[in-house]
Parts: sequence; structure tokens; C-alpha cells
Amino acid sequence: MNSFTRQFPESLPRRRFVQGLAIGGVLTSVPTVLHGAPRSQDLTSTGYAPQLSGKTINLEIGAAPVNFTGVVRMGTTINGSIPAPTIRLVEGDEVTINVTNRLNVPSSIHWHGIILPYQMDGVPGLSYPGIMPGETFTYRFTLKQSGTYWYHSHSGFQEMTGMYGALIIEPRETDIIHSDRDLVVQLSDWTDENPMQVFGKLKTQSDYYNFNQPTVQDFVRDVAKNGLNSALANRKMWNEMRMSPTDLADLSNATLTYLMNGTTPMGNWHGIFKPGEKVRLRFINGSSNSFFDVRIPELKMTVVQADGQNIEPVSVDEFRFGPGETYDVIVQPKNDAYTLFAQSMDRSGYARGTLAIAESLDAPVPALDPVEWLTMSDMMGDMSNMSAMNSSTDHSQHNMQSGSLAVASSTVRHASTEYGPSVDMRVDTPRTNLDDPGIGLRKNGRRVLTLADLHSLAGITDHREPEAEIELHLTGNMERYSWSIDGLEFGESTPVHMKHNQRVRVILQNDTMMTHPMHLHGMWSDLENQQSAVQVRRHTIPVQPAQRISFLTTPHDVGRWAWHCHLLFHMDAGMFREVVVA
Repeated sequence: MNSFTRQFPESLPRRRFVQGLAIGGVLTSVPTVLHGAPRSQDLTSTGYAPQLSGKTINLEIGAAPVNFTGVVRMGTTINGSIPAPTIRLVEGDEVTINVTNRLNVPSSIHWHGIILPYQMDGVPGLSYPGIMPGETFTYRFTLKQSGTYWYHSHSGFQEMTGMYGALIIEPRETDIIHSDRDLVVQLSDWTDENPMQVFGKLKTQSDYYNFNQPTVQDFVRDVAKNGLNSALANRKMWNEMRMSPTDLADLSNATLTYLMNGTTPMGNWHGIFKPGEKVRLRFINGSSNSFFDVRIPELKMTVVQADGQNIEPVSVDEFRFGPGETYDVIVQPKNDAYTLFAQSMDRSGYARGTLAIAESLDAPVPALDPVEWLTMSDMMGDMSNMSAMNSSTDHSQHNMQSGSLAVASSTVRHASTEYGPSVDMRVDTPRTNLDDPGIGLRKNGRRVLTLADLHSLAGITDHREPEAEIELHLTGNMERYSWSIDGLEFGESTPVHMKHNQRVRVILQNDTMMTHPMHLHGMWSDLENQQSAVQVRRHTIPVQPAQRISFLTTPHDVGRWAWHCHLLFHMDAGMFREVVVA
């Protein structure tokens, strides 16, 4: 099969496949559309999720045909919509949420980032058995926080087929974040393929969807720039490690269409404001497997909240976030229309919408940034002591630039003997800095948010020194498409144990070449800087390649909790642990 037919179905033009239909959505007339092209009257707009509020909420999980790209596929819906309804609640209220499962398979809903009893957390096998077909499960809990959160299925790949929605909790007292307009911007990714088949392709060939592989032309360019020996050494290094410098994401626009509030780029979702208004945009990454780099050309963003927690305001041009993360920003538009632009980390595609004073307006869409390859520092971590590992400074610099095995072998080792067959490398000199925006965002001429910029305004009330320490390594084997923690996939692992109300320091070291958004259920993750000072409270922390980070946590609620990478396929492939608090 050639690369073109593998990348884009023959029945779809490339532009239509990547950008989707101008009008798409959930199909309400199943028999007619399954046997032909959908009619406009069969479609329900997905650009604006229904909104629910009150102390009692009723949700119904179902399935419906969906057409985002010109191909009709089955989606998983809540109350008949993708995204699921936006739920707006009030801090301090006890809420009752009745969820009925109309699917013919079990389902579940997890309330991402919400502090609640573990029986209400919505993780089958840990919190409860799940919601069986035809059954109704009642979630009941008191809201202990406010801010921007979301909810999604924790069963199979239902999240990937449309089962995600925004969860907004208003403060009991006056909100210290002032705005005239409040808009949810939920990003996601959609595939017309069966997610299980996509997963199977990755297990067979981990770079199946990577069409940014190094080419002969790239090799010729490297020879012209660095010389033949350097170019050969660089290729040899990557080949021996069975890796690619362009391995930035498991999935690309070869199978994904990127959505903004359930709308394709061609559909162009609109958020409307009035001239002179201060607008709050609640960005939620509800995707299954995609990091997005978000910017609004010609408009500064003031980040005021991270993962639902208020932070010291910071002005930026751009931010990156992974599945599970949320950022609230304030913007003050001067023009009539702006493009909301969210390009994927691998630069294969984008989600797009428009912030405007009228739906008839739009703004220029920027070109995708060029693909940036992984470097030696992305592989090795801290390179500050590299010169001591080589016979001379000049020799060291030459090796670092050329990518020779002399340097790589001293800091990145094949780890099959240390961790087992699920691991193909280990980083010996990880970096600990938080001020790196990540691959593709360094020195791009824009002010890009980093973890170092984030400082909580309030909410970190436990100032005790940690009484215990847990260190875990994020591990994987790209050739096998195996992901794990400490070299053990979930089925082979034992639970992590934490004592109730004990202050714990957690250290995560990423021994892989991919960024992992790590989500710990049931408790906050108070991120520390290099001086061991707590900076910001998060529920999902992205850990970059060859990076070592630490955070403090206090498990206030006993029970069985989940801890996993929020890249859905990484979690399903084994990067998941149970946490027992007793």
C-alpha cells in the first residue's frame, strides 16, 4: 500500500479529510443516512453543546451516526450530542447526576479533576463495576472547588468516539476573574477508523501514522550542512535506538480530524462577543491522543487559571496543553474577528474557530509551523556535564551536534536488563527545568507559556514537609508500542500505596521520547520547582522527554484511585497504575 492511500481514503480529497465538512454533526435520521449521503435536515449542529445546570442532572449515554468528514461513522453521545452537554454547577452544592446507559456495552463517566469520594470517581474496576447496559447509576457528591473541568468516559475508547464534555463550577462567592463574556473552547480529535483498529496498527507498526519521516532529501541536506561522517553518525544513532527524530505524536491527520467544540476546521466554530467586551475563554483539551499549541494571532492572552485553579495572571502569545489539561485565558479584542488556532504538536493539522462580533466574519488562518525534529537534548536531558564525559570540549560539541553514539550511549542506555522487555531506553541525566516550552515552540518569536510561569494564587494549604517519597519512571518500547511505569504494564504491576492524609513527594522521570500528561485521580498535584518550592496546583502534569519533575500531594480521601498517562492509547497500552489510599 503506498503512503497516499494509507494516509487518505481514496474517496475523500485531502483537504476535505483534514479539515472536515463545513456542516457536520450527529445524524438524527439513522436509516436514511446509513444508505446514502446525509441530508442537511438529518444533521444536528455540534458547534454549541447544550447547557445543563442545577443540583440534579440527568444524562443518557447513547450511540448515533456521525459525519464529520463525509464518511458516516457511529459516535458515542451524551444526551444526543458531541461534545456532551456543558454542565454548570455551583461550588458547595451537593449534586446528583443520574447517568443512564443506552449502549449495548458497559460505560462510565469520570469527573476529571474533581475531588470526591472514590466510589463516585467513575473508573470501572476501581471505583465501581461501571454502568451496565440499560442501567442507571447515580453519582452524588459535594463540590469542594470551582473552575474549569471536564468529564469523559473511562470505558474502552468511548472517549475517542465522542463521549466528553465541559464541567464548569462557579465559585460560591464572587468570582475574582472578571469578564463580560464566558466561552468554552473544547478541543478534541476524531477518527473515522475504529479506534481498536487504529490501536492495532500502532501495535504492529508504531510509526504507522507518522508521515514526517526523515527522507533522502533530508540526508542530503545534513551532508551539505554537517559533512558525510556527521550525517551518517546521526542516522546510525537513530536507527540503533529504533527511533525517529520526528516521532512527536502517535497519531496524525493521516487518521485524525481536529475539532473545536465539535466543529471541523472547515466548519469554523464561531464564538461571538460584543465590541469592547472582556472575554474569558475556557480552553479544555478533551482529545484522546493530541497535544495542541494554541494561539490567537494579533491578540494577547492573559492566562488566569490552570486546571481549574486560579493563578497569577501571565500574558502570553501561545500555550501548549495535552489531553486532560485546561487553561482559562482573558482576551480583550480590538478587531472585529480573530482566528482561534490550535495546531497539533506534530504540525500535521489543526483545529480552528473564529472569535468575532458576528458569525458572518472570519479572520486569516495562519500556516502550520514547520516540523521541528527531536534533538540530542530531548533524548538525553541535562547536557550541562557532557563535556566531562568526552576527551575534550571540542570533541564533545562535535558529538552533540552530529548525534554520535559516543554521547548517546553515555546518557541514554537500552534498558532491557534494568526494566524488562517493555522498555527500550533509559535516561541517566534527566533535566529538571520547568522553563522549556517544548519541541516546536522554542525560539519561535512568540511568548510561549511554560510550567515555570505558573504560580497559584491560593489553594495550596498544606505546607507540611513530605513524610514519604515515591519515585516512578515513565517507560516504553516504541518498537512494541508498549507503555508502562517502571517497566511494568498495568496488568503486571502492583498498586502504589499512600497513607491517608500523609504529605507525599512524588518524582516522575520520563525515560521516553514522548511527552506524557500524567493524571492522578482523587488528589491534587502541587508542582515543585528546582528549589523544591511549590509553584502551582495541577490535576494533570505534562512530563517532557528526558525530564524529571516532582510534586507534593496529600491523599485526603481513602480508596482506590487511578494514575495514568492521559494519552488514551498510552494508558490502554499499560501506562496506568492503581493507587491505594488507606
